[in-house]
Amino acid sequence: MPHTMTRDRLTALLDAARRTRLAVIGDAMLDVYLMGDVERISPEAPVPVVRVRERRYALGGAANVAQNVSAIGAQSLLVGSVGTDAGGATLRTMLDQMSVESDYLVEVARPTTTKTRVVARSQQLLRVDEEEDADLSEGEVTRLLAAVRTAIASADALVLEDYNKGVLVARVIRQAVEWAGERGIPVVVDPKYRNFFEYRGATVFKPNRRELEAALGAAIDLDRPEALPETFARLGVGHLLLTLGERGMALLSGDGSVVRIPTMAREVYDVVGAGDTVTAYLGATLAAGASVREAAVIANFAAGVEVGKLGAATVTPEEVLASYDDFVQRQNAGVRRG
Repeated sequence: MPHTMTRDRLTALLDAARRTRLAVIGDAMLDVYLMGDVERISPEAPVPVVRVRERRYALGGAANVAQNVSAIGAQSLLVGSVGTDAGGATLRTMLDQMSVESDYLVEVARPTTTKTRVVARSQQLLRVDEEEDADLSEGEVTRLLAAVRTAIASADALVLEDYNKGVLVARVIRQAVEWAGERGIPVVVDPKYRNFFEYRGATVFKPNRRELEAALGAAIDLDRPEALPETFARLGVGHLLLTLGERGMALLSGDGSVVRIPTMAREVYDVVGAGDTVTAYLGATLAAGASVREAAVIANFAAGVEVGKLGAATVTPEEVLASYDDFVQRQNAGVRRG
């Protein structure tokens, strides 16, 4: 439980996390927001006409995990693919501004994955996706693996962030996990359905509950953990971290143990990006020497801060400490009232 971690231990782990290097491998995406007003319906078709007042850019997918790692103060090495297009150039520029190393991005013969949202008066009217999600070609995978190997060679942890856009093919997953294993560094995985059972050897596997149950073809009953060893045998991973929305998280281990971690959120404005924040903090704190349970507790505090912000936001170690202090204060107040 969170109160079993002292403030000194939390501070030491967050300080150590700032000195780590994380290799983040996966699907880098660019999010574009066209913000405007609707004042009339088009004479050409029964659709609203949006007059764009503002264009905003944000990092998505593995690129958002990488910027979350940088917000912790750690070094982030992003390995993925981009096109030789304006979206790719914008993505690289934004990564450089966030102090994310983009030298490991491989240029490929497809557009940079770009999701454009048209928003009027805080209401999303339309989303346009420019992407190809087939697996990268053999030649592109070979070039990507060269970047993967170089990044892992100097990393303290490996994060695999899959959005099924063609980067994390089975060959890349297996090779990356093997190289991480040779170096003895932790591996954190945010999987998708396409290669769900390819992550054998990962330290922490972080699907959402729906993804896990769909892949296993069975419901996960956290109150009856007898079936967990069989689940772990199928997945071949060390720990499962399930995010349970307003009920926080559950850390499952191969021996059948289940640790419940209640949510730390005071107010929930927007859950977008919370999973990326959790993934980044898991990787950085494990790299800093945290136990898996400690890393999950810290990541949960970070998620509680993130959902109190609008959009996909980053969370600093100072904000995590403030959230911890707030939690302890509330606990103490509850004890006094009791």
